[in-house]
Amino acid sequence: MLFKDFTQDINPHQAYRIKKLKRQLETAETYEEWKSIALDIDEETGAQEWKYDNCSPYFDAEIISERLSRLRRYRFQKRTEDLMYILREGLSYDIANIANPMLFTATYVGTKKIIEDYVEEVSESLAYIASESCSCLCRAEKIEFFEHCKQAYGQPAIMFSGGATLGLFHTGVCKALLEQDLMPKVLSGSSAGAIMTAMLGTSKPSDISGLLNGENFFSEAFHFRKFSEIMKGNGGVADVKYLKKFLIENLGDVTFEEAFKISGLHINVAVAPYDASQEARILNAYTSPDLLVWSAVLASCAVPILFPPVKLTSKRQNGQLTPYMANTRWVDGSVRSDFPQEKMARLYNLNYTIASQVNPHIVPFMQSDVERYRRDLLSWPERIVRRQGKVISKGIMDFARGRVGKIPPVRRLLDHGFGVIDQGYYGDVNIVGDYSLRHYSYMFQNPRPYLFKLLQREGERATWPKITTIETHARVGKTILHCLELLNYQDDPAQKQAEFIAV
Repeated sequence: MLFKDFTQDINPHQAYRIKKLKRQLETAETYEEWKSIALDIDEETGAQEWKYDNCSPYFDAEIISERLSRLRRYRFQKRTEDLMYILREGLSYDIANIANPMLFTATYVGTKKIIEDYVEEVSESLAYIASESCSCLCRAEKIEFFEHCKQAYGQPAIMFSGGATLGLFHTGVCKALLEQDLMPKVLSGSSAGAIMTAMLGTSKPSDISGLLNGENFFSEAFHFRKFSEIMKGNGGVADVKYLKKFLIENLGDVTFEEAFKISGLHINVAVAPYDASQEARILNAYTSPDLLVWSAVLASCAVPILFPPVKLTSKRQNGQLTPYMANTRWVDGSVRSDFPQEKMARLYNLNYTIASQVNPHIVPFMQSDVERYRRDLLSWPERIVRRQGKVISKGIMDFARGRVGKIPPVRRLLDHGFGVIDQGYYGDVNIVGDYSLRHYSYMFQNPRPYLFKLLQREGERATWPKITTIETHARVGKTILHCLELLNYQDDPAQKQAEFIAV
């Protein structure tokens, strides 16, 4: 859905060409092909003209125009101190609200031209300060400046939702982002998303491509128990031993601290105590460095009813495995914290988040960016119904907990239900699966090559329309990191000596 109907003034021949291009868009095999077709559609529909119109209720074009003009002038005049001042003054990915999702829904590719020019100019100004052309600063002063910029600007994170076998969708999201060098270094996951997070977080960077081609995913992760066994109790619908074996085989006895040393990625696994009186937690190299990753993932996959709650396992310095919080049992983190944005923001200085959402009980109710952020009067009824519906549902759950909460199983079920309703399921950028009824039949199938390829392609295709948004958000942060790498490389005596010897 666009801000306005760009196709209302086109002739029948143009309409036919647009329809043909949209069919081609649906069958594009690569992002480059998709982008080329998408640009043609923007051109045919006249949507490209919207980029050159600075009038918008969603951002302050006057602020951006004034800052863009000053940045250009200071850089061309080599007024370094003034340039550094204005860069520090507005070092935010959403200054003047330029990251508003509505600014990325009017065209298939890109946003307002002035926003693209501004982000480009900020990057060029930062690159100028790091370059040899900026001779009024020594290398140490430049490094100090960029370290401050890095801290002020923050970094992104990607969050993978639960969804059982539908979580293979996440592999397509990762593949698309990695191909465009847009994969964040901070990851979180719950349930199926925890498996994706752990797979990436325990792999060497050189092994990621093989992982995303399907290696290690095809296994008997799910094995459902007979009805007679379920009636005996002491377990869930699925046999946890098969999932545990799958995780140990693929993740090994690696702790969160060891995983960071292997991959360089900050991985976070969301879990919740079986006793709902305790808060949900995220497990990572900061909060639980000695905890085994497979153990955390197993707990995060312990969906109530499907799997029984589990205990966690850690590893001592001598390699001995030992219980972690031995008196506590844990379940799927998505029941209370599918996307632990606030907790991660405190640990990793996050500026924006990317959410990959495939939870089968959430996706059908999610709204597009246009539906969430539109301001017209026609959007009010749905917004009121959704907001009040959530308040009423929470009120009913809370009332029921107070009346029948003395029965432990009922109390836990109501606590989990309250947690599912109460939490947020959106990130700043949302990549959401497009479901039909057949997707629900995939949920508890064991991963197979045909299913892997199908869901991975769906993940890729859902990510492609979001690439422009993520590129715009990430551009300045990536420039800061590249400048720091360049300056530290130049300042490394060992590297200089190695280069001299090589010559």
